[in-house]
Amino acid sequence: MASIIEELIAVLGAELTLYKEFVPVCKEKTKVIVENKIDELNTINIKEQEYLDKIAILDKKREQVLRNVADVTGKKVSELNVATIIKMIDKQPKEQKELSIIYDGLKETTKLLVDINNHNKALIQQSLDMIEFNMNFIQSTWMQPGSNNYNNVANMNYGQQGTNTMFDAKQ
Repeated sequence: MASIIEELIAVLGAELTLYKEFVPVCKEKTKVIVENKIDELNTINIKEQEYLDKIAILDKKREQVLRNVADVTGKKVSELNVATIIKMIDKQPKEQKELSIIYDGLKETTKLLVDINNHNKALIQQSLDMIEFNMNFIQSTWMQPGSNNYNNVANMNYGQQGTNTMFDAKQ
């Protein structure tokens, strides 16, 4: 069990490191969204995807370690999480403390990432709403009555009696 816990500590520690490296990328994304730099946004999205791919690999490793813990302890994988494992290893205070520190760091960092991503989502939504508003405004100005292209001569001749036009009613 000790080697499995060490492996869990290593995997979660690697995840924590990646998440901490990921925070500045997400903060940079906020800046780029605010400054409306579309090309830089595409570059940041590529960086984000690289981090997410690395995190997904570590997640699979973590899931495998949890399956190993479940096999050793006889518990279901669905019943296991890091908090329950921390409680289970009370006879290993060094590993328990190390795992607790990593777990707390993961909770704190993922909460920060969620907050940043929610903020970015709101900024993008505001930008989309503004684009939609502008498009609706432009469309409405094209369709408004009175926005035709008559010139002054046509306006002056409209409805005047005795003008000699092609559509004279006296003909």
